[in-house]
Amino acid sequence: MKQVGYAGVAHIHTPGFVDRLNNRHDIHVKAVWDKQPERAAITAEKLGTETVDDLSAILNDDEIEAVVICSETSDHEELVSRVAGAGKHLFVEKPLGTTGAAAAKMAKAIKDAGVIYQTGYFMRSQPVHRFIKQQIAAGTLGKITRVRHSNVHNGSLGRWFDPGRGWFADGWMWMTDVEQAGVGGFGDLGSHSLDILLWLFGDVARVTAQVDHVFDHYSCDEYGEAMLRFENGIIGTLAAGWVDVMRPMPIMVSGTEGTIYMQENNVYFKSDHVEGADGTLPWTDLPDALPHAFELFLDAIVGKDAELINVDDMVAHAAVMEAFYKAAASNTWVQIEKPGS
Repeated sequence: MKQVGYAGVAHIHTPGFVDRLNNRHDIHVKAVWDKQPERAAITAEKLGTETVDDLSAILNDDEIEAVVICSETSDHEELVSRVAGAGKHLFVEKPLGTTGAAAAKMAKAIKDAGVIYQTGYFMRSQPVHRFIKQQIAAGTLGKITRVRHSNVHNGSLGRWFDPGRGWFADGWMWMTDVEQAGVGGFGDLGSHSLDILLWLFGDVARVTAQVDHVFDHYSCDEYGEAMLRFENGIIGTLAAGWVDVMRPMPIMVSGTEGTIYMQENNVYFKSDHVEGADGTLPWTDLPDALPHAFELFLDAIVGKDAELINVDDMVAHAAVMEAFYKAAASNTWVQIEKPGS
């Protein structure tokens, strides 16, 4: 059985990860640390384990091979440096960094340490996205011209992050503080959409965006929309936020010889290159889903084959998200500056 430690439990996905850990028989969480001891205590109780007052107790424990980082995003840089420096495999909840430069620094530390890395972009495991990637590789869509992706929910409408919500007394309020989270609602949910767009269509040349808020109970942006010009010429749009009551057509890919889109959980596919793909009925010949990104990390540390996310992808991701917010603030197009270039 592999021993794991927790370095930060602040993220809203912590409860779900705890459930997954409790359902595994090949993983044991030996210790939990958080800069707020009460958060660590609550999480440790649900895991049936102990807390430590000093993160060094986890980092210096030779039995602990991997560490899960679910802290405030602003603490990632310090924690990643320490965990990678200790030679521990690490899962870092998304995003890796709030800027391209910060993500590049962390990526270097991870690669220099030679440890396993994974983050929480679970949409890569979904059948629709795997199917689109397959069709792009097969060329059934021709030259791709336009793409759209959206990721929205009603978190701000439902005040999901308020004190008293979830496990902790202060709820998940840090996620509405740009100093700690790096982004607001647009960047939080748009982060998943951006990961899919970069994974499917490659590097981005320039972007523009608009973000805004509806309510005053959170001090950050709550929704927004961006436009991307990919280096290969594709034009993309990305919509995300916490103030939507539905999520119509979460993805659409349009090419000169085919189209794929999703509507009400059904996938529609039109291509003259594929028999039966006339776009009129839902397309059901989809690849199987992969496990959740967190499960893939746990699989990897116990020695199973697992498709993990390349940490260099997260550097490009951080640079584009940083550019979105610069573009929104300046009301302009912003060129993507690759860290170190």
